[in-house]
Parts: sequence; C-alpha cells; structure tokens
Amino acid sequence: MEEFSSLPGIGKKTALRLVLHLLRQEEHSVVRFSEALTNLRKGVVYCQACHNISDLPLCEICRSPRRDTSLLCVVEDIRDVIAIENTGQYRGLYHVLGGIISPMDGIGPAELQMESLENRVASPDSSIREVILALSTTMEGDTTNFYIYKKLQSYEVKLSVIARGIAIGDELEYADEITLGRSIVNRTAYETLINK
Repeated sequence: MEEFSSLPGIGKKTALRLVLHLLRQEEHSVVRFSEALTNLRKGVVYCQACHNISDLPLCEICRSPRRDTSLLCVVEDIRDVIAIENTGQYRGLYHVLGGIISPMDGIGPAELQMESLENRVASPDSSIREVILALSTTMEGDTTNFYIYKKLQSYEVKLSVIARGIAIGDELEYADEITLGRSIVNRTAYETLINK
C-alpha cells in the first residue's frame, strides 16, 4: 500500500483498493504486471535528440523518414508530444524541455534541455527552418518562450508560437485535439507577440 500511495494522485484508500485487486488476480497476471514495471524502468530511455521517451537511443519520431525535419516543436514534457501527435496536424520533429522556467520552484534554464535545443538549431547539419514554441500559456510558459526567443533569435530560423486557441493558463495535455490542432496550424510569428 505504501508503494502505491507514493504515486501521484493515489491516496491510501485507492492504494488499498489496488492492492486488494492484485491479491485477487491469478499469480501469472501479477508477475506479468511486476515485470512490466521493471521493464519500464530498465528498458525506457530518453531520446538522444529530442528527449522524448524511447526504447532505442533515437525515438520513433526522430528516426522516421516521413517527418518534416525543417520544423521543430518545443514542448514542456512528453505528455505534450502525445497530445500534439493525437491531433494528426503536425508532421515535424520535437524538442522536450523537461519543464519550464519557474524561479519559484527553483527551475532555471540550466535544469532544462535548453543547451541541447540551441545545439540542435546551431548545428551545421541542421535543416531546422522553424521553431514552434508550444508551451503552456502561463506566466512561466511565456517566460520560457521569451528566453528561447532570446537564445535563438541570432540563428536563421523562424520562431513561432501556437495560436492562442488554448486559453491562457491552460495545460496543452488537457486541450481538445481539434483546438490544439488548429493552434499548431494557425501558429504566429513570436516577434509579433512581443512587439505589440
């Protein structure tokens, strides 16, 4: 029960229910479940290019020859990759920051995948022509967008931000697929936002 209740969103009562459920299952089902948990930690790694989860050094998206390598969508975490992929509206690559700048929580640029983002854009082999900033529409998300803009503005890439069909303060993972898809398709140049 203690181990289950250490998971986010799982209280003591839910943990008890889960444990009792597992006790009622056949042994081979519980063994398969425990092996899946072990393999999750041992077999899943972070993509060397975009920091998405993968079972190989490069994730399926980065390996795909059908993706548009001129587009790079910057997201906060892996849940945002899943949310955008579910729209079917985006065919480019991703860069997962692993969070957003939040001084109140002790998270600065050094704790995020900022350096690898700049390296991807600056690389002589890079075919990236546009960086889409698809971060949460919160103060922290806007701060992170501005930081990225300052870091990348000297490179020959277009910087855009998803359209504000996403309400200010909303998380991408909770947006419906149609609204999120339209936000990607109708993105705007980042400079137009900061020059208003």
